[in-house]
Amino acid sequence: MVQKSKSKKPVHIKVGNITLGNDLPFVLIAGPDSLESYERTNPIVTKIKKYCEELGIPWIMKACFDKSQRTSFSSFRGMGLKKALPLYRRFKKELKVPITTDFSTVEEAKEMTPVIDLYQVQHYLSRITDILVAAGKYGKAVNIKKGNFMSPYDIIGAIGKVESTGNKNIILTERGNIFGYRNIVADMRSIEIMKRTGYPVCFDASHTVQIPSGKAGASGGEREFSFPLARAACAVGVAAIFIEVYDKPSIAPVDGPQSMLLSELPKALGVLKEIDRVVKGY
Repeated sequence: MVQKSKSKKPVHIKVGNITLGNDLPFVLIAGPDSLESYERTNPIVTKIKKYCEELGIPWIMKACFDKSQRTSFSSFRGMGLKKALPLYRRFKKELKVPITTDFSTVEEAKEMTPVIDLYQVQHYLSRITDILVAAGKYGKAVNIKKGNFMSPYDIIGAIGKVESTGNKNIILTERGNIFGYRNIVADMRSIEIMKRTGYPVCFDASHTVQIPSGKAGASGGEREFSFPLARAACAVGVAAIFIEVYDKPSIAPVDGPQSMLLSELPKALGVLKEIDRVVKGY
């Protein structure tokens, strides 16, 4: 069991040309929740790139092609993988950064391989063996988002399923636990517990402030707590921070209430980098 074993030395893994490790400067995984169109997404990700370059923060772009776990059948899902792949290729070429997205089926995992650098396993699927094996079998880095129904000690099972493919390019993401109905609470002990595996640990500063299904057939959120929790995670020490960012959250088709305002991102990143520098001593 993870809780009884000695902490392993930090493992360094690669996502495209970026190296992640719990003892290295943090990496930002950020972007809008969903890939809507080039015209809607480009202004957001172009500014994120600018901010990260100015601060010297490595960045992995995220934007999902299909949100299969929406609250209601009528909710926005996305453009689908077939339409998204050309856009991912374009952003990858123009921005020169790695790309990440989640997926829902074994078939999608295979189709994503030529373009996607980091496979994100949705927290709802973090116990599904076929999904974890599919994520690992193509040799790309895998981000396992710990289910909010799962103890941090139990992440070892999900790790083993990805490792069974021979792939040890793994990131573990803490995104809180459900307490009662619709209330997600971030326990910073989870970060330390998962770090004992040696694998890089990421903190999801957006979904930890989500209120699942809490807004008239959709999920709500409390974005005002996203930055404080990100600060706390950096103080504990993490390899990466995950943030959903939008320029106009009020019109975002998905997860607007939990998305950080694009205009607030530069100041937030500056503070996070300073905390990270003090904690890690670089």
